[in-house]
Amino acid sequence: MSNRVPIIALAGNPNSGKTTVFNALTGARQKVGNWPGVTVERKEGKTRLGDGKEVTIVDLPGIYSLTANSIDERIARDFLLKERPSLVAVVLDVSNFERNLYLPLQLMELGVSRLVLVFNMMDEARAKGMDIDTEGLSRVLGVPIIPTVATKGIGIEKLKEVLALELAKKGEPSPCPLRYGEKVEGAIMALEKAIKEAKSLPQRYPTRWLAIKLLEGDQEYLAHISGTNSPGEGVLSRLTLLQEELEQEIGYDLETALVEKRFGYIKGLMGEFVKRRWDLDQRLSLSDKIDRIVTNRFLGLPIFLFLMWLTFKLTFDVGGIFLDYIDSFFGLLGDKVALLIQTTHGPAWLASLLQDGIIGGVGSVLVFLPNIFFLFLAISIMEETGYMARGAFVMDRLMHAMGLHGKSFIPMVLGFGCNVPAIMATRTLENPKDRIITILVNPLMSCSARLPIYVLFAGALFSAHQGTVIFSLYLLGVVLAIALARLFKTLFFKGEPSPLVMELPPYRMPTWKSVLFNTWHRSMIFVKKAGTIIFGTVVLIWFLASFPLGVEYASQHSIVGRLGTLLAPIFKPAGFGFWQAAVALFFGILAKEVVVGTLGTLYGTEEEKLGAMVAQHFSPLTAYAFMVMSLVYIPCIATIGVIKRETNSWKWTGFAVGYSLFLGWLLAVLIYQGGRLLGLG
Repeated sequence: MSNRVPIIALAGNPNSGKTTVFNALTGARQKVGNWPGVTVERKEGKTRLGDGKEVTIVDLPGIYSLTANSIDERIARDFLLKERPSLVAVVLDVSNFERNLYLPLQLMELGVSRLVLVFNMMDEARAKGMDIDTEGLSRVLGVPIIPTVATKGIGIEKLKEVLALELAKKGEPSPCPLRYGEKVEGAIMALEKAIKEAKSLPQRYPTRWLAIKLLEGDQEYLAHISGTNSPGEGVLSRLTLLQEELEQEIGYDLETALVEKRFGYIKGLMGEFVKRRWDLDQRLSLSDKIDRIVTNRFLGLPIFLFLMWLTFKLTFDVGGIFLDYIDSFFGLLGDKVALLIQTTHGPAWLASLLQDGIIGGVGSVLVFLPNIFFLFLAISIMEETGYMARGAFVMDRLMHAMGLHGKSFIPMVLGFGCNVPAIMATRTLENPKDRIITILVNPLMSCSARLPIYVLFAGALFSAHQGTVIFSLYLLGVVLAIALARLFKTLFFKGEPSPLVMELPPYRMPTWKSVLFNTWHRSMIFVKKAGTIIFGTVVLIWFLASFPLGVEYASQHSIVGRLGTLLAPIFKPAGFGFWQAAVALFFGILAKEVVVGTLGTLYGTEEEKLGAMVAQHFSPLTAYAFMVMSLVYIPCIATIGVIKRETNSWKWTGFAVGYSLFLGWLLAVLIYQGGRLLGLG
C-alpha cells in the first residue's frame, strides 16, 4: 500500500480556474474517460512534484458544496470518502472569496486527510481592490494557502513544492475551526454519541460530519440511517428530539441556521483578513458594463447571432486558405503511391485500394481539418472569455417561450463540436423531463462532422456566399431544435420549465496556451475518427465498389452501385435521386464525415475534382436540400449509443432515430419541391 502512487484530488467551484491549474500541473500527461457507472467525464493526469516524486492528479467535477443534489456533487463526495485520496487541493476564485470558501469549509468538516487551498486569480482580486492576508488566514484555518495566477503560470511551481511537503507529513490533519455555538455543538456531540453507540451502523462517514448532515435534514443520509435496523431507529428518534429543541429556540429551520453560520464564519474571516479599496469604477466592474450591452433584452440576441455568423464566416475563409495545400498533398500522395505500385509491378487492385479507397476517402475528409480547427478555436475563445455563458442567458427568454429550460442551450452549443459530449452535458439539468427533451433535439445541432459536407457543397455551388449558406444551416438546426422542443413538451411533458439559475463568470482575456490546448484536443478527436471509423468505412466502400470482379470501379454495376440504385428512388422527390448520393447518406449513418469520404472514394480524392463532380450532379437547390438532409437525418452510431445510455430507454432512442429520419427527408423534399414551384430549380 505504501508503494502506491499518491493521488491528489483537485476540487473547486465551476469557473474557479480549476481546469487551468490541472492543465498547468499535468501538461500533456492526461487521460480522459468516464467515472464508473456514469457518463460523466473523468480527467486524470500525472505530474512530478518538487521532490521529483510522481503523483496522480484527479480532476473532480466542479461543485459548490458536498450536498449531493447532482451527479457531479455525488461523484466528488463519494470519491473523497471511498477512494481516500492522499491530499485534496481546492482551487478558489479569490475574487469571489465568500462563495468559494464554502466548499473548503465543508471539506474540512468532512475530515479529508490533507487539504491545500489554491487561491487562484489573485490578479483579479487585486484589480477589485482586495488585499488578502494569506499567511494569517492559513494560520487560522490550519491549512497551507498558495496564491496563484494559473493562466500566467504564477505560483504553480510553489504549489508543487507545497504539495510535496504536505504529502510527506505524518499525523492527523488540523480539525475544522468552524463551531456552531454552544447549543448546536451540544446537539452535534449528543448525536455523535448516539451514532457511535449504534455499532451496527456502517462507519464509512466521519461521525461529526454525519451528525451535521442529519441535523441539516440531508435526505440521502437520513435514508442511510433509516435503512438500518433498530439501533439506526434510535439515532433517528434522538435526531428528531434535538431538531425540535433547536428549531424551537432559534425560531426557524435548522438547515438554514447551519448554512448561515458557515457564511457568517466566512464573513468574519473576510473582515479580519481581506481589506477592500472601493471606488465607483470597481462597484460597476468591466464585466457589468459589457453585460449591459451583450445581455441587453433588445441587443443581446442580434449580437449573439452576429458573433455566430462571424465565427462560421471566419472558419470558412481562414480555413479555406489551407484547403488547397492539403488537397494538393493528398492528390500528389495518391498519384505517387499508384505510380510506385505500377513501377514495382504490384497488383492493380492494391493501387486502386490505396489511391481511390484509403487516400481518396480519408483524404477527402482530412482536407477539411483546418475548417474544423478554426471552428473549435473560435468556440474555445468564446468559452475562455466567458461569453458562452452569456449566450445561454440571451437565449433563455426564447427557450422558455418554446418550453425548454434556458440551461439547455449550453449542451446545444456544445453540439456544434460533437453531439456525444453535448448529450452527456445534459446531466446539468435537474429536471428529468427537460433533460430528455434536450437529448432528443440535440442531434439537430450541426456537429463538426457535418462541417466537411457543408464546406464541400457550399464551395462547389455557393462560392460567392459560402459563409452565409453554412451559417444558415447552423441557424436552421437551432430553430428546428427549439421548435421541436416545444412540440415534444406539449405532447409528452406538460408543465412549466424551471427558471435558469447559473453563475455568469467575469470576462477574462483568454490565454493562448489554454485555448490552443482545448482546440488541439478537440481537433485530434476528429483526426482519430478519420483514422478509425472513416478508414474502415472507406475500405469497405472501396471493396463494394470493386466487386463483383470484372466490373468498372465505382460503377452502377458494382455492389455499392446496386445498393445505391435500390435506395435512390427514396431521394428522388428531394432532387438527388442518383445512386452515389444514396450510398453516401446510407454510410453517413456510421459517421457524418463518411458522407464526404464516400463521395471521395467514388469520385476521387482531389477537392477540386470532387467539387466539380458535386457541381455536375447537383444544382444549388438540390445541394441545399442535400445539406439539410445531412443536418437532420439519423444521428451517427456513437450519438445513438449515448442517447440510449443517457435515457436508459430504447423507446426514446428509437423515437430519436425515427423522427429525425422522417423529418430530414420531409424537409429536403419540401425545399426541393418548393424551390421548383418558385422557379429556383
